Amino acid sequence: MASAYPDIYAAWQKDPQGFWAAAAREIDWIEPPRKIFDPDAGVYGRWFPDAVCNTCFNAVDRHALGGRANQPAVIYDSPITGAKRTFTYAELLDEVSTLAAALTGLGVGKGDRVIVYMPMIPEALFGMLACARIGAVHSVVFGGFAPKELATRIDDATPKLVLTASCGIEPGRVIQYKPLLDQAIDLSASKPASVLLLQRPQAEAAMTAGRDHDWAGAVNAARAAGRRADCVPLKATDPLYILYTSGTTGIPKGVVRDNGGHMVALKWSMKNFYGIEPGEVFWAASDLGWAVGHSYIAYAPLLHGCACVVFEGKPVGTPDAGTFWRIIEEYRISALFTAPTAFRAIKKEDPNADYLKKYDVSSLRTLFLAGERADPDTVQWAERILGVPVIDHWWQTETGWCIAGNPVGLGALPVKYGSATVPMPGYDVRIVDEGCRELPNGTMGSIVIRLPLPPSCLPTLWRQDGRMKESYLSEFPGYYKTSDAGYKDADGYVFVMGRTDDIINVAGHRLSTGGMEEVLASHPDVAECAVIGVNDALKGEVPVGFVVLKSGVTRSPADIENDVVKLVRDRIGPVASFRTALAVARLPKTRSGKILRGTMKKIADHAEWSMPATVDDPMIFEEIGDALKSKGV
Repeated sequence: MASAYPDIYAAWQKDPQGFWAAAAREIDWIEPPRKIFDPDAGVYGRWFPDAVCNTCFNAVDRHALGGRANQPAVIYDSPITGAKRTFTYAELLDEVSTLAAALTGLGVGKGDRVIVYMPMIPEALFGMLACARIGAVHSVVFGGFAPKELATRIDDATPKLVLTASCGIEPGRVIQYKPLLDQAIDLSASKPASVLLLQRPQAEAAMTAGRDHDWAGAVNAARAAGRRADCVPLKATDPLYILYTSGTTGIPKGVVRDNGGHMVALKWSMKNFYGIEPGEVFWAASDLGWAVGHSYIAYAPLLHGCACVVFEGKPVGTPDAGTFWRIIEEYRISALFTAPTAFRAIKKEDPNADYLKKYDVSSLRTLFLAGERADPDTVQWAERILGVPVIDHWWQTETGWCIAGNPVGLGALPVKYGSATVPMPGYDVRIVDEGCRELPNGTMGSIVIRLPLPPSCLPTLWRQDGRMKESYLSEFPGYYKTSDAGYKDADGYVFVMGRTDDIINVAGHRLSTGGMEEVLASHPDVAECAVIGVNDALKGEVPVGFVVLKSGVTRSPADIENDVVKLVRDRIGPVASFRTALAVARLPKTRSGKILRGTMKKIADHAEWSMPATVDDPMIFEEIGDALKSKGV
């Protein structure tokens, strides 16, 4: 069946405002937009500038009151603690409106900032929605984040309140959150007036008199008094949340998401991109602290009338590499959205997918991968074991939804391995050189998006319009700089080969480390890999590859290192100067599974480096350093 994509994309190109005006009719507005886009507002323009709305109403109330009261809305599954619970839309409305009343009782109102520093439990999601309900601006920071990094976010957001829990739970350990939060508040110049603390049974936290309040006590008191907070009318351009992403200066960048445009784009994406119908179960196996967690755990499924999944676990080790399959079977998941790293981890532990044979995953129609480049070998492995389409798609924290992908809901296009497929409506994607000149098809360059950005993309950085312009809009005038590199082919397919920093210059040849990683990943004994460019006095840079071997591999690491060096030489050629491969036990990653290639490069170059705040296990950097020394790098 032919895809409707070409016609839909052409309709957007012909009449962008008409396209988004039609999409906006899927939202319940307090005052619908009369003006769709104002090019003179904000840094590059604003969407739906005269509309009034409430995100929580669209995500919760309209379903609870409109026929979905008894339908599951939030599914919580924690293989780490053994806890499971499902909340219907009616129960979600009760939880969120009662918590929102407790927040107003602590003096939180429209425009106030609230930091959410919590584990992957339903209360974290309730807290986000409660803020949206009363017009407070939430800023989710990973539970367990280091005090110094948390303090910088407190100082930038100046929150009135922090929502937290006594602890988070990782496989084999309990992480006490409260001492970390107390230390962060001590370090910060801006002191939150209140902390609302959820005591978990695995650890009880000490309370600070006069500042800390018991979550259960505050909610129970509001419920006993019959207090519920109503949805507050907000401008479509009012901020819904701030999500911090690391900046090159060390000062975090607060990506702002507005209310109106955010709802319109996310609601459009659920049916048209992901191919999901209201009432189905959509699982984004991410953390609420990431953009994916905000968009596709907390908001998009609920805006669309689906059930979302809050999963407190890992793809392997909680308890085994079959956890994802159990969740799919138990809750009849229609679509799974996760990072390629998760599937590489499963493939490493269970290369023959033996655990999959224990479960009925027939409800699953599609697997979506994003967060970093999906290497063709992992995509093909997932296709082979699951027998469903595996869709790589590309988007960023700053955009909040897909820039380029394969739109299942409009009719899937032919897959080209290594490509994210085609730009979505709203995104005019170009490939340019350093002078902002468009490059011919097949030529590597900087990927940019012609302004204006579509709804749901960041309108600015929190209180930093100047930094927004400098970081994203000044280098390529008239365009948004993605900081990703790649190319387009003759069919308009977008190939994202890595961050601009991951394009290395070997004796004058611009080469993609992503292309080399594809070759390494194709080796039958390699579970995952990373390639970095290391400074070289003669050639400028030379590539160094790191490979993690699959479980049960019996060949020597040295033999496999030799194999992958030969593979790169055969497939890319001597021009790559690929002579060094290192077999390592694991790769340093963020908590969402992104490989920290930039820090690895600094270690290899013997440059100054600081511990990334989002690293999953700091000890891995020592292992990387030792491996490099063993090869004389």
